[in-house]
Amino acid sequence: MIYFDNSATTMPYDEVLDSFMKVSKDYFGNPSSLHGIGAMAEKLLTQARQQVAQLLEVNENEIYFTSGGTEGNNLAIKGAAFAHQNRGKHIIISSIEHASVKQTCEQLAEMGFEITILPVNKDGRVEVSSVEEAIKEETILVSVMHVNNETGAIQPIEEIGSLLKNHSKILFHVDFVQGVGKVDLNIKKCGIDLCTISAHKFHGLKGNGILFIREGVKMFPLFTGGSQERKLRSGTENVAGAVSTAKALRMIFEKKKHDLKNLLEVSRFLKEELRKIPGVVVNTPEENCAPHIVNFSVPGVKSEVLVHALEEKGIYVSTTSACSSKKKSISSTVFAMTGREDLAESTIRMSLSYQNTLEEAQTVIKELIAALKRLKEVMKS
Repeated sequence: MIYFDNSATTMPYDEVLDSFMKVSKDYFGNPSSLHGIGAMAEKLLTQARQQVAQLLEVNENEIYFTSGGTEGNNLAIKGAAFAHQNRGKHIIISSIEHASVKQTCEQLAEMGFEITILPVNKDGRVEVSSVEEAIKEETILVSVMHVNNETGAIQPIEEIGSLLKNHSKILFHVDFVQGVGKVDLNIKKCGIDLCTISAHKFHGLKGNGILFIREGVKMFPLFTGGSQERKLRSGTENVAGAVSTAKALRMIFEKKKHDLKNLLEVSRFLKEELRKIPGVVVNTPEENCAPHIVNFSVPGVKSEVLVHALEEKGIYVSTTSACSSKKKSISSTVFAMTGREDLAESTIRMSLSYQNTLEEAQTVIKELIAALKRLKEVMKS
């Protein structure tokens, strides 16, 4: 098996699974309980929060544990919108955001909020000037993802953050889900107020995530019924999930130190070889792109057909983001970049991990060429 769909989800590290199992079995207490078993669980939860904060170079009280990227994005955007709606109801996002941002804003629009959706250039990047032009007196939030989940394009987060420092009342939210452990992001330096992270994108477990909320930012809780997570996210804490998330985060940062060079080599090989194949268009930009995502199109070949053709050879890739792939929808990101429906409906995403090898990439290219040849012969007959 060659697994090139790591942007959809990653295989958990053995050490992460071991930590989850140990905490679940030996430290199963409720952190809110007064007795000793509860106190042990609370201590582990506190340690996990401290470890995450240290790794992200933020304060411990700015870390909130969630169930993942979708909840984190919903809590960040709705929590900010509801808390600051008396000052304004205008929110700015980009046209290439994840569905959990787009659809959250669509829901807010039905509730009377005004949403401005910014275009992207041919490289799939938001222009800082378009952010500046969109700002108005009623603007309360700007939400732009760090690394696009489909093409790997890195957004100008530091530049947008610098711009927003001149608008101190506007909150800045960044979806950091795809960038963690692959592309550096200095949360404090970029002036980020809210930052979303999902554990299963860096070899943690599904159903676990992190939301950074800058100290002093007023937020409206979406869940009520308890005082957990400093009254912002009620519900019994997932201690084992938090501990395993901290473990996975520490491990992916270590992997990046030692294995980034290899990842870049594999990615570079894939893009170079894809450009040699007749009829293939590489959508991932040549510069300012994440090292683990390679996106391409084959106009005239339906993406789901090619995905299944490669699967028959034990190769696993995807079409659009995992949240949209089963709907057989076109890639909104590639369409926003190119305006070409033929590219957007034939999109393939290869997404790598630090475990993937150059030999695997060579096999993928070989099987891709063979699959395209077979499909074109079928289409002719």
